[in-house]
Amino acid sequence: MMTAATGVAYSQSPTYEITQRHLLGGSGGWDYVVPDPAGHRLFIARETRVLVINEDSAKQIGEVDNIHGAHGTAIATGTGHGFATSSEDKSVVMFDAQTYKELKRIPAAEDADAIVFDPVSERVFSLNGDANSSTVIDAKSGEFITNLALGGKPEYAAVADGGKLYANLMDKNEVIEIDTKSATVTRRWPTAPCQMPVSMAIDTAHHRLFSGCRSGVMAISDYDTGKVVATVPIGKGVDGAGYDPGTLNAFASNADGSLTVIHQDSPDQYHVIQSLATPVGSRNMGLNMLTHRIYVVSAKFGPVTPGVRRGPVLPNTFSLLVIAPSSK
Repeated sequence: MMTAATGVAYSQSPTYEITQRHLLGGSGGWDYVVPDPAGHRLFIARETRVLVINEDSAKQIGEVDNIHGAHGTAIATGTGHGFATSSEDKSVVMFDAQTYKELKRIPAAEDADAIVFDPVSERVFSLNGDANSSTVIDAKSGEFITNLALGGKPEYAAVADGGKLYANLMDKNEVIEIDTKSATVTRRWPTAPCQMPVSMAIDTAHHRLFSGCRSGVMAISDYDTGKVVATVPIGKGVDGAGYDPGTLNAFASNADGSLTVIHQDSPDQYHVIQSLATPVGSRNMGLNMLTHRIYVVSAKFGPVTPGVRRGPVLPNTFSLLVIAPSSK
């Protein structure tokens, strides 16, 4: 196959390799890695701020500061605005997408985490885990619209054509469908045998969703019928997912130090083609579908103290890794 964006021909599904490592340094943990292909940028959440990284040089070109518990970032195309969740003060920060200066702070709800932009309704939707809700915001004005009850703890979400948004409910083992114009939940279905679905990616051409599950599988759903059509094994501690229509590959980034690469043989058939070793803790990923590059972040950790899941991030060890189809 050949992709229009790169002109690279793939006679078969490629394997992947880590092609670049860049030390970003700084202190603190991290969460979502969000590419902005049009702007050649990456937005990386880091506790008190969101780093803005140039994709080509891997240099920091800006920062959204004054964030209190940074998790998700969304760029609202066509509005000049970006949005970042600030979980500790239960808010969403609207910022200028070019200067990165704060424009407005919008009340959200407890555990404001992931956030996505829907171009049909021109709204952003934050996924508020502990509040079991989604905060709906007008992307042009930054005005609060509603807090939509979801009936479970949402994790990541994906936007489909036609004003539909899909989100995982981790504690209910479900996917829900939201009508973005009416801001209502219209459908839900189980992800069984997947349990604890967190990460999500979408294939809009074939109407498939990819839910990365903490139970060690990826569940693929047909979002027209609302049914799981396939599951495949992935690594442990998944927190990121992606789907590349140019290669027909789906991805799961896992905290155990692996990137699972899954090939789509048909819309209902899949198989794992690779488990790429990554640093332990590289659980978040961002995919640029134009370049086929995957970005993961990692750091070195200090000793684990009793009752804590992982050790502290050691200062100035935070790094960005670039993963790309192998040239071999």
